[in-house]
Amino acid sequence: MASTATVAAPHAPAVHHKEPTGLWSWITTVDHKRIGIMYGVTAFLWFLIAGVEALMIRVQLFVPNNHFVSAETYNSLFTMHALTMIFGALMPLTAAFFNFIVPLQIGARDVAFPRLNALSYWLFLFGSLFLNFGWLLKAAPDSGWFAYAPITTMAYSPGMHMDFYVLGLQVLGLSSIIASLNFIITIINLRAPGMRLMRMPIFTWMTLITSVLIVTAMAVFTIAVTELMFDRLFGTNFFNTVSEGADPLLWQHLFWMFGHPEVYILIIPIMGMISEVLPTFSRKPLFGYNVMVFSGVLIGWLGWGVWSHHMFATGMGPIADSFFSLSTMLIAIPTGIKIFNWLGTLYGGSIRFTTALLFSVAFIAMFTIGGISGVMHSSAPSDLQQSDTYFIVAHIHYVFFGGTVLGLWSALYYWYPKVFGRLLDERLGQFHFWGTLIGMNLTFFPMHFVGMFGMPRRTWTYGPEQGFTAYNQLETIGAFIIALATLAFAVNLFTAWKRGRIAGPNPWGAATLEWSIPSPPPAYNFREIPVVHSRMPLWEDDPTKQGGIPHGRVEEETDEVTIAGRQVAAVRDVRDENKMSAHDLGIHLPPPSFWPIVLAAGISAIFIGLIFRQVPDTSPWHNAWYLMFAGVATTMLSIYAWAFEPGH
Repeated sequence: MASTATVAAPHAPAVHHKEPTGLWSWITTVDHKRIGIMYGVTAFLWFLIAGVEALMIRVQLFVPNNHFVSAETYNSLFTMHALTMIFGALMPLTAAFFNFIVPLQIGARDVAFPRLNALSYWLFLFGSLFLNFGWLLKAAPDSGWFAYAPITTMAYSPGMHMDFYVLGLQVLGLSSIIASLNFIITIINLRAPGMRLMRMPIFTWMTLITSVLIVTAMAVFTIAVTELMFDRLFGTNFFNTVSEGADPLLWQHLFWMFGHPEVYILIIPIMGMISEVLPTFSRKPLFGYNVMVFSGVLIGWLGWGVWSHHMFATGMGPIADSFFSLSTMLIAIPTGIKIFNWLGTLYGGSIRFTTALLFSVAFIAMFTIGGISGVMHSSAPSDLQQSDTYFIVAHIHYVFFGGTVLGLWSALYYWYPKVFGRLLDERLGQFHFWGTLIGMNLTFFPMHFVGMFGMPRRTWTYGPEQGFTAYNQLETIGAFIIALATLAFAVNLFTAWKRGRIAGPNPWGAATLEWSIPSPPPAYNFREIPVVHSRMPLWEDDPTKQGGIPHGRVEEETDEVTIAGRQVAAVRDVRDENKMSAHDLGIHLPPPSFWPIVLAAGISAIFIGLIFRQVPDTSPWHNAWYLMFAGVATTMLSIYAWAFEPGH
């Protein structure tokens, strides 16, 4: 028998209380679903901007001795491309799924702290805008995303370039830590009755592991950028002068203690996403669920012990090199287990090659290529040969683009119907998939060769006699193919939102709780909190029974939704339920609040005001740094009003 509450057609009340609409309702919302959408839209826009920066880099390198952009602008382009892609696009895109999907998967009405959730979004928005504001002043960060000190101290990086880095990333880091603490508490405390830890959906498990990584790794990075800020703005000496006590390797240790876990922060959620997609379109339970969970935990744990493999070239010595070589090689074991289990899930399944599944399968292949080149770097002699060459650029893009981006697109095709109630167009999706896959391999695979031939990364240009021209031209053509495919994707997202085919509650016949409620979900998520008796509550309590697993595409082409052979909902009834507000059903939800955006503005003003200390004393703008005290006052007022706000 089915093991959870199903969607029941509600009794319509005499008068409906409408859910709030309009711009103000979005500014003051504390609903995790709306916040998830805001994260997703904002991050996708940053993804497009970072993509344009990448295209400008590729145009510059299309021919030798090119002067499409200056060397100074090129430095800012590759720095901001990495910062915007990592902190503005990829991390927030995973956060969008955390926000929208996780509370639904665990049967909760919202996250544990809805207003903190809103605060984390507004901090992300203000921090990312401030980080990119340097472009308007021709002072964007220009020393690489790793910002190695002492190169980035005031003596070697004068001007405001790196001030935007240290101040902007502190705001973004605060946003990530707040959001992650919220998700840890939500997942531990708000699971539906019966949902034990080992009954949690695999995506929720990976979200929990990622959140722990973010809290711990971001704390280290926040300390590092705060010390760098004090060096630059107040003359301290954490990284400046070795003869006066500074340590030239301190920054690298602190940065990579964040930087390498950051790789897993960007890839573990994707592992959870495709672990949801593969079983659904294979019509089979995930192969080796328990092992997949423990492999995720082990990857997160080992991710903390490998940071110095980024520092083999600094001369740490044979003992340190040997330790970090071995610990890096160990990570290949749980990662290989996951790849084996994904293939085991597909094997013998009733596979449907939807766009979501294609992106997941491509993720496995591309991420494996990136992982293999990563294992090559675990050997210190091999790493020394490849360090600071384009081989490293190839490796990181097979992990972040072939891994994170392809997995995110898979998840977007999979959960888009749940978010907006409409299906994305599959023909445009297939064009998007093949264009992205061909384009990324044309762009990044030649980088392995040109790197081994000696082309350094972060180089502004090269000479025709060096033999790099043909490889770079292939890479640039590939980048524009990716851009064309992404344009088709953007068109698909917009047109489907306006007039895509209506999706029922469970268009794919999936197994987890979020598919048991209407699409898009009502504000209160679940009319009644479900009771869970199985890891796959919408299939059966015994997932090995074939009768409980829907086959074929029947559910995708009918207005009726069946679970275990029994009709549980219909699109018509879903629309009726969506018209009912939480007030109609007597469900208490936290009311909207404008204090999160006010508090975020106050906190951001504290950091933004400090940038004016770098304006020359002769300028009237120099004294504007005192505006940071207005930020302190706004922050204190907001916290007081927040604490006594009625209804929360």
